[in-house]
Amino acid sequence: MEHTLLPVRNDAIFKIFFADERNIEFLTDFLKSILTIPEDEYDEVIIVDPHLIRDNSTDKLGIVDVKIKTVSGKTVHIEIQCKPFLHMRQRLAYYSGKMITEQIGKSDKYSEIKQVISIIITEYEFIENSANFHHRFTMYDKNNKIELSDIVEINTLELCKIPDESDSRLFYWLKFIKSEGEVEMEALANKDPLMRKAVARLMELSADEKTRLLYEAREKERMDYEDRIDEARSEGEKKERTLWQGVVADKDKRLADKDKQLADKDKRLAELEALLSKSSGTTR
Repeated sequence: MEHTLLPVRNDAIFKIFFADERNIEFLTDFLKSILTIPEDEYDEVIIVDPHLIRDNSTDKLGIVDVKIKTVSGKTVHIEIQCKPFLHMRQRLAYYSGKMITEQIGKSDKYSEIKQVISIIITEYEFIENSANFHHRFTMYDKNNKIELSDIVEINTLELCKIPDESDSRLFYWLKFIKSEGEVEMEALANKDPLMRKAVARLMELSADEKTRLLYEAREKERMDYEDRIDEARSEGEKKERTLWQGVVADKDKRLADKDKQLADKDKRLAELEALLSKSSGTTR
């Protein structure tokens, strides 16, 4: 029985594929296509927590990511996002800070801090006003064009901006992550021996019942989360409409009360004018 290829851009499938130690050559080649760290850093790549774990909180969708340690102790954190995240920049800064503070205790020295690298892959446009699909951010003085430090590095990869064709390793991997269906995957497999192996491995995963169940569970979890968000938004809009209707009704009432006050005032003035007129006639 043939199975539809599972999408690598799904965060659960992404982690199952890249965080499997049997696929370390794929992960290493993917990292090499993005980062500029020395080649010997990949002599030993340790996948930190290769298990598929979700956040225990009940009010948000758990984050599934891949975390790696290189031979010298550099930390690399990879995450894929299909839909816009409201405070992604702040969260990336938080993750970077957390990866640094995790390295040292009270008696440790600052000199022992190793570089932390975040890689965020998005299906949507994340970096506006730029046509490039890969950006690398560090501590940088843009006015004087001087880099203070690369102790914190953030790489952004936007799937929506990759070109139709390219011969770069990074393009191959992003195409692999973005592609839908066997036709696109087959075309990619024909371009490069390693990509052929990666596609074959994805086909194996797609035929695995446990992996498909994990994928389906993750998709259901995502849809349930989005339904809760939509419900909360709808409820908020309903409350806003009710509040606005109340404001309008209150304004209308105040205007009506003011109109009545003016009408009463006009009536009293008319009565007073009539009284004065009558009094004047009697005097004559």
